[in-house]
Amino acid sequence: MSEFVEQLALCVERGKVNRESLYPPDLHGQDGTDELAKQALEQGLKPDTILEGCILGMDRIGAKFSENKAFVPELLMAAKAMTAAMTHLKPFFQSGAVKRKGTFVIGTVAGDLHDIGKNLVAMVVEGGGFEVIDLGTNVTTAKFLASIEEHPGCSVGMSALLTTTMVNMEGTIKAIKEKYPETLVLVGGAPVTKQYADKIGADGYSPDPQGAVAILNKKVA
Repeated sequence: MSEFVEQLALCVERGKVNRESLYPPDLHGQDGTDELAKQALEQGLKPDTILEGCILGMDRIGAKFSENKAFVPELLMAAKAMTAAMTHLKPFFQSGAVKRKGTFVIGTVAGDLHDIGKNLVAMVVEGGGFEVIDLGTNVTTAKFLASIEEHPGCSVGMSALLTTTMVNMEGTIKAIKEKYPETLVLVGGAPVTKQYADKIGADGYSPDPQGAVAILNKKVA
């Protein structure tokens, strides 16, 4: 592994955004993901190398989060650092010079306005190398279907925090499978279980963001 990839991955994992950022204290005054990505491109490193560092860093913090060795604030800071580096890659994504692994459409189901869990999954999945289409909260079946039509071959993630809204997942999954049977559908959220996911016809379930990335990676492997 190159020294640059390891350095960038460390900054993503630790949430080091730029030289001026005070967090984390032990890295104060050192270059963050923003400077590292910019310098790498100026020195002729391939954009794919920057993406590799981002993926590695998010993979590490995601694994720690899954094992309760890191918590929401650390995950949010890592996502912020990852975003700072990825901003430099936008022109390359738009031109097709750098390819995403796939597209992931995500939203909180109809009737549910909670988005913290959804946002965490979206951040970690993006850090895993996927393009994320975040539909927000209170997403209707029609809106999921329209987004799938707009992004052929995408995978879909649904989140719910309430037992009263998670029941809306079943109807949406049924509609998706009727119109787009090959679409991979993942579900998650506090009240959702593996048993419930199987019952309503979801293709996958994960209690944490890293598990969602693992399922998506299997699809594109």
